[in-house]
Amino acid sequence: MKSEEELWSLLREAYHMPYGGAQIALVEQVMQHADAGGHDELRLASRLFATTAYVHGGEPAKSFVTFSWCRAEYDAHPERFDREDEHTLLWHFKYMINGLLKFPAVPLARTYDVLDDMERRFRAGGHSLHAVYAYRYQVAEHLGDPAAEDWYAKWNAASRDQNSDCAGCDPGQKVDHLVGLGRDEEAVEMAQAVLAGRLTCVEQPQSILTSLMVPYARTGRLSEAADAHRQAYRRLRGNLADMQSIGEHIAFCARTGNETRGLELVQRHLPWLERSPSPHADMWFSANAALLLGRLDPGLPLGDTMAGELGARLAARARDWAAKFDERNGTSSISGRIEATIGARPLVEHLPLSAVARRRAEAPAAVAARAERELPSDPAALLDRAWQLYEEHRVDAATAAFERFDELLPEPPPELAVRRLDGRARLIAIRDDGGPAAEALFLEVAAAHRALGEELAALAAQSRAVLSRQADEEMLAELVALIERIVAHEGADADLRAEARLRAESALLGLERVEEALAAVDAAIAEGPERPSLRAELSARRARALLVLERYDEAVASADESLEHYAALGTPPPAGIPSLIRAHALGSLERFDEAVASFDAALALAVDRSFRLSALVGRARARLAGDRPADAIDDLVEAVADHVAQGEDLPAAQLRYDLATAYHHAGQPLDAAEAAESALDVLDRAGAQESADQTRYMLSRIYQELGETDLALGLLEALATNLDGYDNLPTRGRMLQEAAQLLYEADRDAQAAERFAAAAEAFRAAGVVQAEMYTRRMRALALRWAGDMGGALAALEEADALSRSLDGTVDATEQWLVWQRAMLDCDAARVLIGAGQLDDAARRSAGAGEALRSIGSLGDALDADFLHAESLMRLGDPAGAEPRLRSVLGAAPRGSQIEQNSAWMLAESLEAQGRSDEAERIRGEYLSQ
Repeated sequence: MKSEEELWSLLREAYHMPYGGAQIALVEQVMQHADAGGHDELRLASRLFATTAYVHGGEPAKSFVTFSWCRAEYDAHPERFDREDEHTLLWHFKYMINGLLKFPAVPLARTYDVLDDMERRFRAGGHSLHAVYAYRYQVAEHLGDPAAEDWYAKWNAASRDQNSDCAGCDPGQKVDHLVGLGRDEEAVEMAQAVLAGRLTCVEQPQSILTSLMVPYARTGRLSEAADAHRQAYRRLRGNLADMQSIGEHIAFCARTGNETRGLELVQRHLPWLERSPSPHADMWFSANAALLLGRLDPGLPLGDTMAGELGARLAARARDWAAKFDERNGTSSISGRIEATIGARPLVEHLPLSAVARRRAEAPAAVAARAERELPSDPAALLDRAWQLYEEHRVDAATAAFERFDELLPEPPPELAVRRLDGRARLIAIRDDGGPAAEALFLEVAAAHRALGEELAALAAQSRAVLSRQADEEMLAELVALIERIVAHEGADADLRAEARLRAESALLGLERVEEALAAVDAAIAEGPERPSLRAELSARRARALLVLERYDEAVASADESLEHYAALGTPPPAGIPSLIRAHALGSLERFDEAVASFDAALALAVDRSFRLSALVGRARARLAGDRPADAIDDLVEAVADHVAQGEDLPAAQLRYDLATAYHHAGQPLDAAEAAESALDVLDRAGAQESADQTRYMLSRIYQELGETDLALGLLEALATNLDGYDNLPTRGRMLQEAAQLLYEADRDAQAAERFAAAAEAFRAAGVVQAEMYTRRMRALALRWAGDMGGALAALEEADALSRSLDGTVDATEQWLVWQRAMLDCDAARVLIGAGQLDDAARRSAGAGEALRSIGSLGDALDADFLHAESLMRLGDPAGAEPRLRSVLGAAPRGSQIEQNSAWMLAESLEAQGRSDEAERIRGEYLSQ
């Protein structure tokens, strides 16, 4: 059983925690122990706080119980409530009315009972009825009762008092009323006066910004609408209690042409439906998500379902809840609103909202495909054109040309039929990366050639059939045998022999025998082919093998040779391949500007989606590596949008990590956080733990930069949990140490001490002594600032014991050990000062400064000397402190904090020695600035 003092300490700790499950669990623990111990004051305090925690933490149904207990307790024992407790109880009436409406199983009469009781108590206490009218309006508005207008007028007319909703929430609800009436200009005007002030409520400014999104958009204030969405959603996204508001952001995305962004929000928050805070939140989230999904391709895959199917399920879910509310309310108001939401019309065609929601740019491939619509009408010429497009890597255009040929000549003569069949086989081989279908078609091609007496062409087709299989030794042997037959054939010219030898390269690369693949290319080149396009391809293949072998300078040279051959042909689209290879090689050589130029050249020739994506991402990463993060952003945004449009969530998430990196390095932390958050959701769902943890760590750094300490802590602690293997112990310790440091800097010292202790244990198990020493001494210091002097002294002894254990095992003159021991002495002095052991504090700090100077740690040495002087001053020895303070003052940087502190303490020392004139001189020289 915990003592009452411990329980009060836990309750105070709960006050400082963010709203959510962890806070609720802690306050419930306090309630349970307070009940068991019969601590009446604590029972009341914990339940008053629990009511708030439940409402803001996403479990409002539990607040009904704690509120009822507190109301009954007040009526039975009003003397136990001080003025603040009474105010809190009256405030909670508003929570109850709002909450009871959200559960259709709760009879409407119960809400009216609470509302009437609220009015009775307000009147009895002489309070304004401003809040009462506001909540009578809310009930009437929920029901669709025309009386809502009358209550709205009374609400506006009544004077505000301490029981009114805050200066942000009260106008925010009025904004909602005006928006519902289509009075957007009035809504915006009312809100601006609020936003121009200072909003301190836990629900603001995110609540009123959410209310403003639609009126901003409808009145043409598009940049304000985008900013309202981004600012508000960031504050809402982590709190289950805000699920209904998050649904409003999903609907806003759906109505502003930001389906990609909206889909990310749906996928991120959809699991919340399993623990939704209320049926009301469930209903509105489902309806808004159904609206969003209804604007997508119904066949878009979303995990194990399709967008259309999921949208239909969510729409049915929303309608089912609406029917339950209407049955409870005796109206049809809710169902009508839900139907209007599911079928809501767009506000604008497209409003750029976010760093990761941009629409996919039309790639040159699409432009090129349009250019190929003018095709020859003669079947033979059309077939020639199809093959030309294929050889230029215009796969989509080639496919269209082959299909047009089929329409014009369904039953071609054998000479054309075999070429058409070969084209079909080649396209399937590209689409499916070989496989049984391609192999079967190539064998048909071989048979067709033999029927025409074309043995050499039949052997070529047969070799392609073999190449369509999974690479293994048996496949390679069969392929090589066919290649040798082709090379030995009397009809094979240099070009045919080179092409045949080149096929071995593909198989050898598949077997990761890259040196042999390079030799196969060299053998093909040695055949002396005459066709310029083949010579260009051979040089490009050679460059690719050299790139894989990390022979980057040679890869660049071979790519340049290929580009020269292609230049003689007018630089056709296949020239993009050596440009891309060259770019990657230059990037590996850290010649980033040249790499970007080569990626530019590759993109200018890109006619294939996958090729374009590769070049976009390559260019972005080259710009990132070349310290040009802002230039990398657009490429990554476009690549992400392309993958999302194709339903390719995992590659999109992996690129969002790069995008977050680019935004972070470009000084755009909000955009960086948004990109990383989107990536993390998908990576977690896909089970890509290593990538997810890498993203968590980056995101924790971004959150720290944004001042979002609790979010950063959550990620660091999740990382520490994930890193549970022996090999991960050092990294686990580092994550716990960073979490502890964050808590320490936020003055949450008791929690910091716990994390420092956990980090120290991880470092101990991993054998990382330096880090263990640091975290053990920091634990002692954190406990000292938390006021737990007994724990601090015990932790200090553990740190000292670890330091002593190194005697005889580590050279005492090792710089790291000198530094650690000196810093331990300093922290020990701080702990001992707190414990009132001033002699020991002075003794521990006496030699720390000299030790630190001996290893060149001059800044730390100044701090140590000042600390020793402080110890002497506290001991009542100002004369002993004086020389140390003069030394620090003489060495401290001009205008620095330690100079100011030393001057102040030196003046105090001189005053204590009766030397007031000298003290005033010191103050005048150092402290008057």
